[in-house]
Amino acid sequence: MKELTRRKFIIVSAIAAGFALCTHPISAQTIVTDAEGLVVGEVKIPVSDGEIPAYRAMPATGADFPVVLVVQEIFGVHEHLQDICRRLAKLGYLAIAPELYARQGDVSQLNDIQEIITQVVSKVPDAQVMSDLDATVAWANNTGKANVEELGITGFCWGGRIVWLYAAHNPNLNAGVAWYGRLIGESTALTPQHPIDLADELKAPVLGLYGGEDSLIPQENIVKMTQALEAADANFQFIVYPDAPHGFYADYRPSYRPEAAADAWQQMLAWFERFGVV
Repeated sequence: MKELTRRKFIIVSAIAAGFALCTHPISAQTIVTDAEGLVVGEVKIPVSDGEIPAYRAMPATGADFPVVLVVQEIFGVHEHLQDICRRLAKLGYLAIAPELYARQGDVSQLNDIQEIITQVVSKVPDAQVMSDLDATVAWANNTGKANVEELGITGFCWGGRIVWLYAAHNPNLNAGVAWYGRLIGESTALTPQHPIDLADELKAPVLGLYGGEDSLIPQENIVKMTQALEAADANFQFIVYPDAPHGFYADYRPSYRPEAAADAWQQMLAWFERFGVV
C-alpha cells in the first residue's frame, strides 16, 4: 500500500513546455533568453514522499554558484519562470524553480484562473511548500556546483507571498525579493499564516516590489505590512511603482510595464548583492 501511494502522489511528473494555457495569447514583447553558456533543463528534487520536477539553469563552467530559488506565479513553472531562471544563470547564479503544485495538479493545461485556484492552488499547503523549498536547497547543495551559504529567493504573485513565508521559515536564507505577493489574508487549515502574521519572525531581509495600480493588493495592505515590520524592527524595504499594475514584470502579458520591470530587476540584483547572494 505504501508503494502504491508513492507511485500515485505525483500528478505533475514533468515541467510543462511553453507558456501556461491560461496566459494565452502571448505578447509580442516577450523576452526570450537563450541557453548559450548555460546548463538548463528539468531535474528531479527528492522530497519527503517522492520526487517533484524543477527547472534548473546555471553556468556551464565553474562551480560554487550562489543559489536563487525562483518561486512560481499562479500559473506554475511555465516558460516565463524558466526564462527568469536563465536570466539569473547568465549572471552567474544557480537558479532553480521547483514545481510546487506537483502533488495537486497540472495548471499548465487549465485555461481559466478560477479553475486554477479552486482545483489546484487552494489545495496546496504552506507547510508542504516550505518543506519542498528546503528539499530544493538540499538538492542544490548535493550537486557540488552550488554555494548554499549564498542563498536567495524570489517569487512572483503567488510566489511573492511564499517569499515572505520562507524568509520567516529558513534561518539560513540570506535575502528574499517578493514581487507583488499577497500580504494579508484569511487563515485556513492549509494557509494558517500570512506575511503580516510573520512580520516579527523574518530571519532574512526582504525587498518587496509592488505596483501602485495593483487591483489585487490594496496600498493600505502595504501600509499595514510596513507598520508591522517596523514594529518588529525587521530588515525590509518596499518599492512601489506608482503606475504599475499587478504582474508588471510578466513580459508575456498585457500587464507588463518595461520601465518598472527593468528598474525592479536591478533593485533585486542590488538587494541580493547587498546581503551576500552574489
